[in-house]
Amino acid sequence: MAPDDVTLDHLPTDADIRLVVADMDGTLLDGHGQVPHAFWPLLEIMNARDILFAPASGRQAATLVKTFSHVGEGMPIIAENGCLVMLDGEIVSANPIDPAVVAEVVEVERGLRADGHDLGMIFCGIKQAWTERGDEQFLADCGRYFAALEPVDDVLAVDDRAVKLAVNDFGHATETIAHFDRFRDRLQVMVSGPEWVDMIAPGSNKGTAIRALQQRLGITRAQTAVFGDYLNDLPMMAEADWSFAMANAMPEITAAANHRAPANTEAGVVSVLARLLGV
Repeated sequence: MAPDDVTLDHLPTDADIRLVVADMDGTLLDGHGQVPHAFWPLLEIMNARDILFAPASGRQAATLVKTFSHVGEGMPIIAENGCLVMLDGEIVSANPIDPAVVAEVVEVERGLRADGHDLGMIFCGIKQAWTERGDEQFLADCGRYFAALEPVDDVLAVDDRAVKLAVNDFGHATETIAHFDRFRDRLQVMVSGPEWVDMIAPGSNKGTAIRALQQRLGITRAQTAVFGDYLNDLPMMAEADWSFAMANAMPEITAAANHRAPANTEAGVVSVLARLLGV
């Protein structure tokens, strides 16, 4: 079977689903990094049926809010790989990193840049994102993911708490992560994309975020559908009976999911939701 040759005939057309959670890059977004046009009518149908949709991403809350601004009233937001969960503008859960650990990580990143490494760190705060690297190329690359990003001289001096520290290295994340292995006893250190190494507080992930939402909303695993493709999506798979690995997903996601969806480049999330909604 070809990677994108995923049949959906076994799926019901009347599933009792109350919450749909989808990763963004490599999952909901198409090959051009856009929400497929066919998704918006499905979102209207879900809203009419009181089915909540929540984007779950390593991106900041402001970026997700901007993406769904025209339909976002009442929408849950799972941001910063689950470290910040918002519901209609209210914080459902947040798990900041110990400021002392933040300071140590920042010093390592500063040292790497001083030694000539082409990378930069984003201090992902509850309020917005901050960075000490202000060159145009870096800001343009990061601006795709951070709608509220401000260059500053010293990220440790900002009036904010970091829920995530994200290192962008222009495509070498699997190599860069080794420089931050020393923090694994105090942080979760993970590759969240080809360019990104993310560090978050222990106990936070997209799975714990979904559980927080389920508890707040009175929704069960059996009423939850999730979609993902990358390793930072792995904790989501255990929180929903309707767990879907994209056809382009990493093997670990495919092994953990109960179902498969067509690739993001084939509008896989749209295809599965259309089937489950019976439209």
